[in-house]
Amino acid sequence: MFAGIFCPAFSASSFELLMAPYTIAHMKLGILLQEYGYDFNTSERLRVYLTNTLEEGVHSRERISFAEFIADEADAAAEVKSEEPIEVILGNPPYSGISENKGEWITNLIQDYKQIDGEPLGERNPKWINDDYVKFIRAGQWRIEKTGRGVLAFVTNHGFLDNVTFRGMRQSLMQTFTDIYVLDLHGNSKKKEKAPDGGVDKNVFDIQQGVAIGIFVKEPGKEGPARVHHAEMWGPREGEGGKYDRLVEQGVKTTQWQELEPDSPYYFFDPRNPELMSEYQCGWKVTEMMLVNVLGFQSHRDQFAIDLDQSRLRNRISELREPLLTDDELRQRYELKDSRSWRLSEARKQLQDDGEWAEHFVRCAYRPFDWRWSYYSTVAMDRPRKELLGHVVRKDNLCLNTIRQTKMDSWQHAIVSDAPAPAVFVEVKDGSSVFPLYLYPQDDNLLDTAVEGRRPNLSQEFLDDLSEKLDLRFVPDGQGDLSETFGPEDVFNYAYAVFHSPTFRERYAEFLEIDFPRLPLTSDRALFSSLAQKGAELVGLHLMRSATLNNSAISFPVDGDHMVEKTDFKETTGRVYINDKQYFEGIPKETWEFQVGGYQVLEKWLKDRKGRTLSTGDIIHYRKVVTALSETRRIMQEIDRLIPEWPIR
Repeated sequence: MFAGIFCPAFSASSFELLMAPYTIAHMKLGILLQEYGYDFNTSERLRVYLTNTLEEGVHSRERISFAEFIADEADAAAEVKSEEPIEVILGNPPYSGISENKGEWITNLIQDYKQIDGEPLGERNPKWINDDYVKFIRAGQWRIEKTGRGVLAFVTNHGFLDNVTFRGMRQSLMQTFTDIYVLDLHGNSKKKEKAPDGGVDKNVFDIQQGVAIGIFVKEPGKEGPARVHHAEMWGPREGEGGKYDRLVEQGVKTTQWQELEPDSPYYFFDPRNPELMSEYQCGWKVTEMMLVNVLGFQSHRDQFAIDLDQSRLRNRISELREPLLTDDELRQRYELKDSRSWRLSEARKQLQDDGEWAEHFVRCAYRPFDWRWSYYSTVAMDRPRKELLGHVVRKDNLCLNTIRQTKMDSWQHAIVSDAPAPAVFVEVKDGSSVFPLYLYPQDDNLLDTAVEGRRPNLSQEFLDDLSEKLDLRFVPDGQGDLSETFGPEDVFNYAYAVFHSPTFRERYAEFLEIDFPRLPLTSDRALFSSLAQKGAELVGLHLMRSATLNNSAISFPVDGDHMVEKTDFKETTGRVYINDKQYFEGIPKETWEFQVGGYQVLEKWLKDRKGRTLSTGDIIHYRKVVTALSETRRIMQEIDRLIPEWPIR
């Protein structure tokens, strides 16, 4: 039977603009059907309706002038939505992460996607489930469920295939349908996707987000869970062998599908190695190991709230306290804009009323190996994060910074910090979470009133498991002797070493890119001790505390003005030029290219200082960073040599 057409939502203000293309499309479709031999009765309407798919099918009460036409259209559409057995739903719904479609009906329906195995997802911020394309899939799923049979076929964002946040959605779709076919067309430039052979991979549309075709089939009289079939298409968009040609040539029957077996807890709609996944999941997820964690701070005005020079930052903040300066003058001077969560006038009043305003200048870990000064207050930042204020700012602590998901083509997302770090510390796009090793008593927490000093941010279940494996007793601060005891810093150092193992990163790459890392534990006390030692060496290097850094072989041999005008690496000489005359020398290519998270450290550090004059301290620091990265590469290889087999036992 002929299906109703599900259209994107529209607003009243855009209705007049939509009417013309709607009418033209209506006429063209009618002509097309007549050309195929369909005979319309004189009173028969071509059943195309202008409606908002994401609103419930209810009859309108509007009956005033032109609005009566809209009401009639809404009534006809409502009848189709709620009463007629639609069996085929086709579309290319909009992709909009910040959805404006917040009606009660679709909002309630989408709650089903926020459950997994009968329990809440437990996501802190499941905002991507509210994307418009997800809502359209849910609306189509609801309609097919109501009919009891049918096909839903959409071209959408491919993020729902493997994003962990969508695991409830995938399970729900499997429960509704009997067969699911997903053709991943890739082309995700945000993830810098490349074809398996290393060749180019282009999007089928002029967008950055990867695309997939999903065909969801519900056979009458059959129940889920669905059989899930997967195929993918890589390569150029056009030309011989391009995606366009192949999409024209092949269909569901001729596509080489791989049948998947999605299961708890993720229900992935793309191929995974089940044996390797089972092995990986034996490790402790870092969020279950270190229960207190938080997304890094977000200022949303770094150019104002953060600076390389503390005195310049202090001058800026001081000017906000100056009553002779107007808000408009300050906005223009520092490119400040009001937002929903920050108002310049309110920030100035807060600053003027704060008798301890000068106490909020805090050193932060702005980027890997790049410490800067921040004004750590809501005066300058939208989200300084209470967890960082309470446990990290001016505290003796170690923090593991890592991510849940990455768009990079490899995982190198574990870096220590001893100061608050931003949400972009190890990933170019917001996503860097901070896991403090120690928790300090908080004045506003009654549970902390009886606590003296800091306590480890390690779950008791994790500690019991590790203690049993190693047959060692846990001490709650510092390091143990590793013959009878182990401490929080031994755990941190062991984890830091494992997360820097090249084999760990390669072996579990497909899992590391989509969720927080998991830590495999060993029962070998000697191995634990050796890895903890290597981890401690890395921590010392990455916090710039290691004595090894005082013996840097990197030189800066030519005098000049020290102005950073460019960043140019010469592989043949191992030189990094900062201008036409001056350079750092003795840098191996592998060290120059070494990445931490989403950043090529040595290049990023200099680029961020373009137009600045390097001080003597800056030059010494850069030389030490080169040494730290070279030593990191060496220790990473030593870590791999220490681990006799995988999985770690």
